Amino acid sequence: MASQPGIAVGARVRQLRTDRGLSLSALAAAAGIGKGSLSELESGRRNPTLDTLYALARPLGVPLAALVDFADGAVVADDGFETVLLHTDRTGTATSEVWLLRVSAGVTRSSPAHSPGVVEQLIVLAGSCRVEHGGGSVEVAAGGHAVWPADVPHTYAAGSSGLRAINVIVTPS
Repeated sequence: MASQPGIAVGARVRQLRTDRGLSLSALAAAAGIGKGSLSELESGRRNPTLDTLYALARPLGVPLAALVDFADGAVVADDGFETVLLHTDRTGTATSEVWLLRVSAGVTRSSPAHSPGVVEQLIVLAGSCRVEHGGGSVEVAAGGHAVWPADVPHTYAAGSSGLRAINVIVTPS
């Protein structure tokens, strides 16, 4: 059974899909997920995973925060990886999302390419991680900062003491 936040996310995905004139089959194919899984998510019978939300955001043309209805405090989590939406700022030119990341030691999180022009920044509060993107790689320790184009696949790999960081995602309008 889905949670209340999962039901709200499913309704939001369904609304965005219908607003764009996409069929269930078309969105599922574009996102690379099963039509049955998408149907269960939209109807509130399944909680979305972070992977599923990222997969849906790109073909819907929205930032991840749009799928949680820009609700400060929204939590999206998978095994060993949790994000909490702290703030969203939407202007005529961009949407900026500020997320708190909590990643368990040794956990690697792969993110698909976001929409064209998206940039991410990571400020490490505690622990460390390696960020790989577009053929590049950077190690970031507590107090460190990294910026990269997020319109290419990218990966976060938490160090041996885990990771607590602020992730800022800027998506052009």
